[in-house]
Amino acid sequence: MDGMSFLTAKTHRITIKDGRINDDSLTVDLTDGRTILLPLAWYPRLIHATQRERDNWRFIGANEGIHWPDLDEDISIENLIVGKPSGESQHSFEQWLKRHSGK
Repeated sequence: MDGMSFLTAKTHRITIKDGRINDDSLTVDLTDGRTILLPLAWYPRLIHATQRERDNWRFIGANEGIHWPDLDEDISIENLIVGKPSGESQHSFEQWLKRHSGK
C-alpha cells in the first residue's frame, strides 16, 4: 500500500467534530482528540472573506470535510491532517476574487 492510500485508510475513521475560524487561523477539532490549527493565509478565499462568510460553513460528507457555500471553498479532512494548503491556481483565485469583489 502506498503512503497516500495508508493515510486515506487511516483517516477514514477520523471525522471533524468542530471548527472555528478567526482573522488569521482555522482551528479544527477531530474525533480522535486532536486539534489542528492552520494559518488562514493557506486559504486565499478564506483570508479575503468577511467574517460572516467565514462563519457560514457546514460539514460535508460524513463530517469528512468543511464547505463554505458563500466562497465555494472545500477543505477535506485529509488535507487538514497533512497540512496541505489550498491547491487553487493563481489564475483561478484571481477570477474568483474579481467576482467576489464585485458583490
